[in-house]
Amino acid sequence: MFEILLLVSAGFAAGGMNALAGGGTFFSFPALLAIGLPPVTANATNAVALWPASLAGAWAARSSLRPLGPYLVPLLLAGLAGGLLGGLALLAGGDDLFSLLIPWLLLLATALFAASPRLSRWLAARRKEESAVPPHSAGSMTAHGLVSIYGGYFGAGMGILQLAAFSIEGHQLVRANALKNLISAVIYSVASVTFIVAGRVSWYELLILLGGATLGGYAGGALSRKLPAAWLRAFVILVGSGMTLYYFRATYAG
Repeated sequence: MFEILLLVSAGFAAGGMNALAGGGTFFSFPALLAIGLPPVTANATNAVALWPASLAGAWAARSSLRPLGPYLVPLLLAGLAGGLLGGLALLAGGDDLFSLLIPWLLLLATALFAASPRLSRWLAARRKEESAVPPHSAGSMTAHGLVSIYGGYFGAGMGILQLAAFSIEGHQLVRANALKNLISAVIYSVASVTFIVAGRVSWYELLILLGGATLGGYAGGALSRKLPAAWLRAFVILVGSGMTLYYFRATYAG
């Protein structure tokens, strides 16, 4: 019963925070670890739990993406290849390696989340106008490929990296966010299928987590205009920092 309550609460918090300020992974992933799932299974289960939301985000942004046409093809291929490589790297590395990386991955995700408002303002200042369709370059495609691999491997903070990459290329924030939603959906899709085929998803915990996340997302949407976003962001950063310190101590103490 305790495990069910923990997962429902973590899912509720994750769904609510994603609807309000982002950062839901800081609640759902540690909860899956806390109930005793192996690290790779916990991460795989968490990725599949985020999959429906990523598909919904991509569908909602479709009107902003239609004019881009063939421009999307290299990005989709990079997302597919990167998500697959990241997922396979997670499975090949196993629980021991991923356990050692968890504190560092949480640290990176917390830092990205904390820096995202300043990063958004900086990018908006750089890109007052949206360029038509900026050409792809070897550097930009390499960056997208690396972000996709990271997304397939862990994923927390991936959206912030994608927004930065698309904005620097010349996309205004609305279109950059639409592109981020699409490529995230591709990455989560291929990574989720990889984890499912490999048998590393714990379906019982996943269904409980999804139930809580659905309720939390609804509640978060209803409260989105009433709660100060700055307070919510501060709370997520506090949770992320606490989880990072905890896993550093648990992993490297002694």
